Amino acid sequence: MAPVGELRAAIPLGMLTHDLSWQQAFLWGVLGNLIPVPLLLWGLEPGSRLVRRIAPPVGWLLDWRAARLRRKSDSWVQRWGVWGLLPFVAVPLPLTGAWTGCLVAWAFGMDRRRALAATVLGVAGAGVIVTALVQAGVHFPFVKS
Repeated sequence: MAPVGELRAAIPLGMLTHDLSWQQAFLWGVLGNLIPVPLLLWGLEPGSRLVRRIAPPVGWLLDWRAARLRRKSDSWVQRWGVWGLLPFVAVPLPLTGAWTGCLVAWAFGMDRRRALAATVLGVAGAGVIVTALVQAGVHFPFVKS
């Protein structure tokens, strides 16, 4: 569930450290990654208004991040709309994933239900990629196997 590790850490840890089957690690990694998604999609707007009011420096940081995401993602979102989130969430690299996808959806004012669908598909895609990498024997430096 954590915004940095997400399933990129959960699946390798489950398979290599906790002896879960790939199916179990995939299922729990994807489900764990999806837990905060509805909360983020429906809570970022009211939460950001509250943060701006009670902690302006944190609100400025949130606004800065949203503006940066809009600049970096504008052409992609203009072309693909909400479905541009899918590959963005599915690529298991740093600063991509469900949390950042939710921030992009919020920054562009996307329809939450469609953003939820794109994010769920993207997380499942990321799970497939990470699971395949673990099965192929790719080394994950944070896992002691």
